[in-house]
Amino acid sequence: MNYKKSLKKPIFQTISKIADELNYPTYVVGGWVRDLLLKREKEITDIDFVCIGSGVKLAEKVSEILGKKAILKVFKKFGTALITFNEENYEFIGARKESYRRDSRKPIIENGTLEDDQNRRDFTINAMALQLNKEHYGKFLDPFNGREDLENKIIITPLNPHKTFSDDPLRMMRAIRFATQLNFSIDPDTIEAIKMNAHRLEIISQERITQELNKIILTITPSIGFKLLYDTNLLKQFFNEMCNLQGVEKINNHLHKDNFYHTLEVLDNISINTNDLWLRWAAILHDIAKPQTKRYEEGIGWTFHAHEFIGSKMVKGIFKRLRLPLNQKMEFVKKLVALHLRPIVLAQDIVTDSAIRRLLFDAGDDIDNLMTLCDADITSKNPNKVKKYLSNFQLVRDKLKEVEEKDRIRNFQPPINGTEIMEIFNITSGKEIGLLKIAIKNAILDGIVKNNKEDALVFLIKKAVDLKIEKRNEI
Repeated sequence: MNYKKSLKKPIFQTISKIADELNYPTYVVGGWVRDLLLKREKEITDIDFVCIGSGVKLAEKVSEILGKKAILKVFKKFGTALITFNEENYEFIGARKESYRRDSRKPIIENGTLEDDQNRRDFTINAMALQLNKEHYGKFLDPFNGREDLENKIIITPLNPHKTFSDDPLRMMRAIRFATQLNFSIDPDTIEAIKMNAHRLEIISQERITQELNKIILTITPSIGFKLLYDTNLLKQFFNEMCNLQGVEKINNHLHKDNFYHTLEVLDNISINTNDLWLRWAAILHDIAKPQTKRYEEGIGWTFHAHEFIGSKMVKGIFKRLRLPLNQKMEFVKKLVALHLRPIVLAQDIVTDSAIRRLLFDAGDDIDNLMTLCDADITSKNPNKVKKYLSNFQLVRDKLKEVEEKDRIRNFQPPINGTEIMEIFNITSGKEIGLLKIAIKNAILDGIVKNNKEDALVFLIKKAVDLKIEKRNEI
């Protein structure tokens, strides 16, 4: 079978010319070929090339032809090279065979044949290749029937799965990532091998594991991946807090919902409306403290008091261990976990302007994301309940808009700051300034004082008298 007509990208023509000059049999392999057959190759910006010869030398020659816009990086230790050109990445490698030590995923590399190189591939659907040399341009090579596995929508390893996963345990995460991205099933023997080798994930750096996890989270239906991670015991190796959400307990005919599967529903729900990785992480972690806060109260049933507060405190530890960024992204997730019950409570009660002001003040510019999370948190199977909650949330949204337009509370700073308080009362820094600042903030949020300097100053003078804070004479 020949795919000559599919190799229209100029880079293929360039590599073909250089490969023939060097007398290197050369192939485009892996993900680009897979996605060509799936008719999604246009989404791929990373393209892998294998040659029988020096991948570095081939890359250097190609880079010269591409000119100054091409950025070449050579990794001599691994015998690979990377060209970045027009927002695409081209990786070049000489065909090789690999062997592994038990305690490392770093291979011992030897020069090899194309067959050796295809044998070391992770899955049959990634072991297909197209030749680029002029004489056989577009020739399709498929030693493990990867095209048939694509058609059958199945993930399977080229060689014995136990060897494949023991050699490089990250491939277990990749198997689940591909199954989730492509909506494929995983071969039963391959699944069994993942279960038996799950503990081998311990030799993989957390950064690499989290890269794969984030790719799963960013799929259309991430619950597919999380269920596979849980069922194969991989999730337990690095994210035990989420595993602890699974299960239902019953006392006196009172059941609570399975918070693991509820979390996955929330994650799928929010994924319909956003591709924001960190908003999806907020969905994953919104109920993370429920196992610690679960209590059974006679006459009431199961309670999870303060799980939102404790959960927000857990975020930093989870981010640190999973090697997620400890920056504003983490603070965003912490904030949404801490606040995720607030709009729900407002939707159940009479919505006061004061409560809305406080929510706007605490959420700031993240208020819309918070409401998106709250919408996703409705997982009832009762359509009437869902309709009621969505209707109530719309009332909250309308009230948020009304109060924001009227009082300008979102991200507001009190109209009188600490320095001005010091000047007005001729006092140095101390607890008195803090008391007055808090008093002004609360008065504005409660609607006692309008959010402007004139009204705030009148209130400040009166409050100072109440607190027995007197203006001090200069010495």
